[in-house]
Amino acid sequence: MIIPVRCTCGKPVAQLWESYLERVNKGEDRKKILDSIGLERYCCRALFLGHVDLIDTAAKFKKA
Repeated sequence: MIIPVRCTCGKPVAQLWESYLERVNKGEDRKKILDSIGLERYCCRALFLGHVDLIDTAAKFKKA
């Protein structure tokens, strides 16, 4: 999956994904990251916490 451009509430979130992913890979606490990048609503937080990056897996298969 690719991260959506906007959350269901309408807030643009796609530009925050790269910085979030970098900081998670460095080992920072996810709650502190979400607070610092300005994601306060539960829907936006759930979008980031529940996202599974499957684009690399899906790219291995070609259409028949």
